[in-house]
Amino acid sequence: MPASDLDLLTEAARAAGAIARRFFRASPGIWHKPGGAGPVTEADLEVNRMLHAELGAARPGYGWLSEETPDDPARLGTERTFIIDPIDGTRAFIEGDTSFAHSLAVAEDGRITAAVVYLPMKDMLYAATAAGPATLNGTPIRASVKTGAEGATLLTAKPNLASEHWKDGTPPPFQRKFRASLAWRLCLVAEGRYDAMLTLRPSWEWDIAAGDLIARQAGATVTDRKGLPLRFNAADPRTAGVIAAPAPLWTALRSALNA
Repeated sequence: MPASDLDLLTEAARAAGAIARRFFRASPGIWHKPGGAGPVTEADLEVNRMLHAELGAARPGYGWLSEETPDDPARLGTERTFIIDPIDGTRAFIEGDTSFAHSLAVAEDGRITAAVVYLPMKDMLYAATAAGPATLNGTPIRASVKTGAEGATLLTAKPNLASEHWKDGTPPPFQRKFRASLAWRLCLVAEGRYDAMLTLRPSWEWDIAAGDLIARQAGATVTDRKGLPLRFNAADPRTAGVIAAPAPLWTALRSALNA
């Protein structure tokens, strides 16, 4: 059994990647969740089953929160909880886009203590613990040092730039970019490849838990859209959006948003 939670998550993420690669571009079964909650594939479900079995066996006292498992309120009474997205970016996976990721995290007292985001088709493994640096394939990474919006790159969906979200009706002069996986967007900020990320919609914990820790340990400020620190393993596992950026850029971005 791996000695640390980070080692455990790393092994599990690579095993998830082996399953995803088997189904990728191989016409997996696809279903649509009720209530417009989006698609799910055979790969999502098989990865989820494997992770639930393997992580649960290794840490039987931990709670479980996953996009593909019915929520069990028993997790609220556990000291630590796994927060898992078997495939973050399922639509990208279906379309044959390699930018999907596996997002695995452990929460303790509302904060993430160990995190892995793995992109199996790119063999990119981001990782962090609350006591150590953020890394990509074992090499430490740092967020950018960008201080202002002029010329900065912002990972965000186009609807987030609508005039009603911004105090003067116009967003700051960012260069908008997009990636399907929320977890990877946070990691790209951690890596310094992009300067900031923003989502204004309620965000499920499983999409952002691992990326939150990785970005923070890389030096980024990460909050909800109101500027509050993210908290995890909540009874309602959604946050009020996410802003992630180096501190000066986070201030510029947050101050330009409508309350």
